[in-house]
Amino acid sequence: MPRPTEGTGFRLAGISLQAVTKSFGSNRILHGVSLDVAAGEFVALVGPSGCGKTTLMRIVAGIERPDGGSLRINDREAAALRPGERDVAMVFQSYALYPHLTVAENIAVPLTMRRLKAWQRLPIIGGALPGTRATRQAIGAEVKAAADALGLGALLDRRPAQLSGGQRQRVALARAIVRRPAAFLMDEPLSNLDASLRVQTRREIVEIHRRAGAATLYVTHDQSEALTMADRVAVMQGGRILQVATPRDIYADPADLRVATFIGSPRINLLEAEADAEGLVRVTGQPIGLRCAARGPVTLAIRPEDLAPAAEGLPARAEAVEFLGESLLLHVRHEASAAPLVLRLPPDAAGRLPAAGAALHLGFAPRRGLLFGADGARIEAGSVAARMPALV
Repeated sequence: MPRPTEGTGFRLAGISLQAVTKSFGSNRILHGVSLDVAAGEFVALVGPSGCGKTTLMRIVAGIERPDGGSLRINDREAAALRPGERDVAMVFQSYALYPHLTVAENIAVPLTMRRLKAWQRLPIIGGALPGTRATRQAIGAEVKAAADALGLGALLDRRPAQLSGGQRQRVALARAIVRRPAAFLMDEPLSNLDASLRVQTRREIVEIHRRAGAATLYVTHDQSEALTMADRVAVMQGGRILQVATPRDIYADPADLRVATFIGSPRINLLEAEADAEGLVRVTGQPIGLRCAARGPVTLAIRPEDLAPAAEGLPARAEAVEFLGESLLLHVRHEASAAPLVLRLPPDAAGRLPAAGAALHLGFAPRRGLLFGADGARIEAGSVAARMPALV
């Protein structure tokens, strides 16, 4: 799948939103949102509930009209187009299947509406009209191909009430892909599925996207879905997009403190720090091996897997251990952090950990420490020590 990057000259077809605004009454929901999804690209829009994700999706689908800004789909200005004219297929959280139709009939709905005239769709008369039989046969072949691709071939004669939640979601996906749209819009499509089925279905969605080659905008509040499925991730909060980048960069190189704290589980560790007159960063007066151009209060952020017990370093006190199977989490207290710090360690470290209440030291590689200013913006920092301190 293409992974367009700024400055490469990649032509952004697909979906393009520029400075889109939307209010409901006096409540401003979207504050000048800009986002491009290239043809063939999978972009996940992730953020907490109420941040404006679904409103933005509804604007692309044509369910809502923007107050300002522009929307282009396949290089056509689309803000004034009716939903049916936009050549997009939407998959909802609620599946939105017709309960009285079979699986085959549900999948065929967009093709039937597009290719058969109203009188050709009549139950008795329609079948006798010229061209109806051939068109229905062609539709049936495309429906079967879409159903087979999603493992629904044996369920075509069933109705939605006879299906599991996962099967219903596959029917909704098949109905979307059979249209061969210019863009897919997916709004929390997996939120009603159990954990194991979500993992399976998200692989199927990525494969569908790969085969279709259409622009895909995928809305979710689940960061694991965003990070595992998308070519790029757009993090949204408060009606604004804070950062758009590859999953790796969103996690390892966040541009904003809000991005750093939203992405990652367990949440990133935050410590109050100070950059002195020479730019050396200190936590409770102790240098940590980092230098920056800022002066005064800063925030040091360290991912749980980058912090570990050390022979010397930041003094802390152990609180609790959680065993997760593939890893364990050590919770500790440090006076520079309002919340407990969390260390992700290998499971074989269990026998070497201090008991609850015991003192220990924390160390990390300075290059893994992230600095943010008082406004939440990322501050570039350089290492002045190889480690802080040597990890054990």
